[in-house]
Amino acid sequence: MGKTFDSNRLKELTGHANPLEILNDPYMNKGVAFTEEERDLFHLRGLLPPRVQTMEAQLGRALDNFRCKPNDLEKYIFLTGLQERNETLFYRLVMTNIEEMLPIIYTPTVGKACQTYGHIFRRPQGMFISINDKGRIAELLGNWVHKDVRVIVVTDGSRILGLGDLGAHGMGIPVGKLALYTALAGIPPIHCLPVTLDMGTNNEALRNDPLYVGLPQPRVTGEIYDEMIEEFVLAVQEQFPRAMIQFEDFSNDNAFRLLEKYQDRICTFNDDIQGTAAVALAGILGALRITEADLCTQRYLFMGAGSAGFGIADLILRAMEQKGIPREQGLKQFRFMDSRGLVTRSRTDLRGRKSEFVCDDPPLTDLQQVVERFMPTVLIGVSGQPGVFHQGVVEAMARINPRPIIFALSNPTSKAECSAQQCYQWSDGRAIFASGSPFEPVTIAGQTFVSGQGNNAYCFPGIGLGVIMCEASRVTEEMFLVAAQTLAQMTAQSDLDQGRVYPSMQDIRAISLNIALAVVDLASKRGLAQRDLGEHAKERISAWMCNANYRNYANR
Repeated sequence: MGKTFDSNRLKELTGHANPLEILNDPYMNKGVAFTEEERDLFHLRGLLPPRVQTMEAQLGRALDNFRCKPNDLEKYIFLTGLQERNETLFYRLVMTNIEEMLPIIYTPTVGKACQTYGHIFRRPQGMFISINDKGRIAELLGNWVHKDVRVIVVTDGSRILGLGDLGAHGMGIPVGKLALYTALAGIPPIHCLPVTLDMGTNNEALRNDPLYVGLPQPRVTGEIYDEMIEEFVLAVQEQFPRAMIQFEDFSNDNAFRLLEKYQDRICTFNDDIQGTAAVALAGILGALRITEADLCTQRYLFMGAGSAGFGIADLILRAMEQKGIPREQGLKQFRFMDSRGLVTRSRTDLRGRKSEFVCDDPPLTDLQQVVERFMPTVLIGVSGQPGVFHQGVVEAMARINPRPIIFALSNPTSKAECSAQQCYQWSDGRAIFASGSPFEPVTIAGQTFVSGQGNNAYCFPGIGLGVIMCEASRVTEEMFLVAAQTLAQMTAQSDLDQGRVYPSMQDIRAISLNIALAVVDLASKRGLAQRDLGEHAKERISAWMCNANYRNYANR
């Protein structure tokens, strides 16, 4: 008779009681790449096709399947399924095809995935903590199988990209962000935890959808909301004391407020505010290399007066202060517009951060008129209003500036203030353009322009890697400034010659490593590092970064 498996011995080796559990564990599963020895060791004979195949063969099969899908949402679903079956193969596929995969696992496709989340839902990939769990959040976090969590991305689903309140269907955002932490910065997925705080939703269509996976009730607000956030923060400190918390896609009324409340208490940041700011500043620095102008002499006009815009402005002002320009003086070079027009001192409806960025200009409501009067050199869109940079606006920018800098940063693509084609065409190819979602190259009069994508993925993975490696006690604004400056320095002249103000995403692992090193160095200088990496920091970080290679279980 053949030898049957010993469940106790198997559990001792793998943590699983039977071979099927191994094949259903995305962390351990290698599929047909399990070696002959491993198949014997784990009693996988007969549960897999007999031919052992390499990861390269698996990658070829996965890539063929990916490219055969009829649309981007189907590609997203395929990649999600692969991640749930074979985590290592998923990350290797993404790492080796980053420019092709990034728009699928994150913007813009993740927006569509969140909108249809309840209809494409297969299995949970993170933790759902609802308002009904208030009072036992620490207990719920204790259910997570991996105990050494180093980075948590959490959302309450109240403002998913530019799509608004998607409630529990916003889970696609934390899952996508953490996939980028691994693929782009090498943070092992066992150290990552996606969390959705289900506070209800004010999206009536979702509440009426029988396939909505969250609580079909209006959002909680006020004291109960704050108590829920506080309990979550304390529970994370209890269960995962080395974890950095990244707040993601919180509504404008809560995003700044929560950042200000917690940034000096715990290791945390808000990527919509600070990560967006770092990438935008890096793009502006790249654009100014093209125009050969100085950051401190620019005039900045923002369409959109929310958390992203104020975050960008704050970081630009910090960079100006570094060059000796006081904040009060720098503020005179900024203008903000919201849905009601220019943010002026005469308005009585201003709340929050808007009052800090008021001006004494006439209360204009037309963007083109503001452009013609204020004469900005830099126009930044963070409004979520598609098409607001219309032909008249772009042509006005081009009349005022030999090389206008125009960034349409709203996500997803459907929310972009203008497209790359429109911006280049209306400016006769003179605009320096970047966007939040990717656009194809544009050819005008025989010249091809490759626009930059101001993707937060350029900065937040490297910042997180640096914070984790030196175990920084806080994430500071200065870290985002050095990240922006590091990213800008890595943009090659060949990129700038094409109009692209960011380096190629194919270099993202090197970019993340350099940003991590800059963050570690800064944390050490500021007394925030709780772990000294010494003079061999680069080698130590590189060695820690995962490369999505299969483990050899037979030689353990």
